[in-house]
Amino acid sequence: MSDYLRELFSLRGRTALVTGGSSGIGYAIAEALGRAGAEVTIVARREPELREAAAKLHAHGVKASWISADLGRRADVDRVCAQAGDIDILVNDAANNIRRPMSDLTDDDYEQTIAVNLTAPYLLGQHASRHMIDQGWGRIINIGSQQTVSAFGNSGVYGAAKAAIAGLTRSQAEAWSKYGVRVNTIIPGFVLTPLTEPAQSIPGRVEELAARHMVGRNGVPADFAGAAVFLAGEAAAFITGQILYVDGGFSVH
Repeated sequence: MSDYLRELFSLRGRTALVTGGSSGIGYAIAEALGRAGAEVTIVARREPELREAAAKLHAHGVKASWISADLGRRADVDRVCAQAGDIDILVNDAANNIRRPMSDLTDDDYEQTIAVNLTAPYLLGQHASRHMIDQGWGRIINIGSQQTVSAFGNSGVYGAAKAAIAGLTRSQAEAWSKYGVRVNTIIPGFVLTPLTEPAQSIPGRVEELAARHMVGRNGVPADFAGAAVFLAGEAAAFITGQILYVDGGFSVH
């Protein structure tokens, strides 16, 4: 890598925390940030998957650790903040998606969805911002959804939470950009991950959604590697409060 490209894209010396980092988009972003030089901590609920993901990261030469936590629980979020310490790059990817019809959603469905998809990113941002502001540099990448901007397939409370993620991004950017912190949202298209397996199981649904993407296929986790490294580094120093669509043209229709 030339010195010029290294200056734009290297993350050497940075620390990153990636929630939902054991699989799917979260893992792909964790690997990309790590291979660009960052020291990475991944967060998810299940220890076996975390151990496997960390082993894969180590095989790529990434310095990685993991924290098992349920981000729907405030005590677990507090523990993640305590264990993770100072964070230069925060990626809020962890999500749950309860896809029952709106009228069938329970109070518990609501509380779980808001806790994981909105409250945890807010709290982790509050924690990470302190160090970022003190050092005059930081990056927060919030992962949105097509439901951030439109209703799509029993959006329900998930749609409300993901719409709020865009608002959270703007509020964080307004508050912290002047201190060197850049905050942006990535919006995927339909991506083949464990989170979307219920939709994938519907006969013909995968093919239908692939056809809706302008590129003619559904997304895969690796599609998010470049965007994450870009937003996490110096190349994105003048980008904040924005939505970056990494969706193969899905949202254009």
